[in-house]
Amino acid sequence: MSEINLLQSMHASTRRNYVQRVVEHDKAESATVARQWGRDYWDGDRRYGYGGYRYDGRWRPLAQTLIDRYGIKPGMSVLDVGCGKGYLLYEFTQLVPDLTIAGIDISDYGIANAKEEVRPQLEVGSAVKLPYPDHSFDLVVSLGVLHNLPLEDVFRAVPEIERVGRGASKYLMVESFRNEREKANLLYWQLTCLSFHGPETWAWIYDKCGYRGDHGFIFFE
Repeated sequence: MSEINLLQSMHASTRRNYVQRVVEHDKAESATVARQWGRDYWDGDRRYGYGGYRYDGRWRPLAQTLIDRYGIKPGMSVLDVGCGKGYLLYEFTQLVPDLTIAGIDISDYGIANAKEEVRPQLEVGSAVKLPYPDHSFDLVVSLGVLHNLPLEDVFRAVPEIERVGRGASKYLMVESFRNEREKANLLYWQLTCLSFHGPETWAWIYDKCGYRGDHGFIFFE
């Protein structure tokens, strides 16, 4: 199990005023709306989430990095747990012909408004009970999902991700912190997190769950 932080540069490319999110609006109300995972979270006001989550091609470099690292070739299969609107999976299909894809997300709105080219391969569901047979996918990715679960569900979801993948070709990313400043920034900014852990604790959780893939973090510097 290796730590590879593939998304930090993408995360850092967006400027965030951490304190403003706390003082400008009722943070508790914003978080309550965000955790409904509906239109407000994806395409509503920035106080509730993304402030408009639209396709802009930013996921293609990450898809290429994952393809190269895990040797994804035509005829293979990829699952995105927490796929949102399916933008990462779409990039996989553009880079690798004849790829089988699947995506699952808790958000009805996200799936209903997913990129139309991949929408038929996406479904609404939970990471704690994946509706796929054992060892179904050559690569399983889950980006920014596990920290939104209570700890007991993290311990259910990680074994599910391990179960449906083949071998060690898996990649998990969560929000985390390395020091008190990053922890404070994360607490200011987050709307949906339920599991707050440093990298060592996340690694311990993965180990206890029998997870054999790679993992990474984004930090709120």
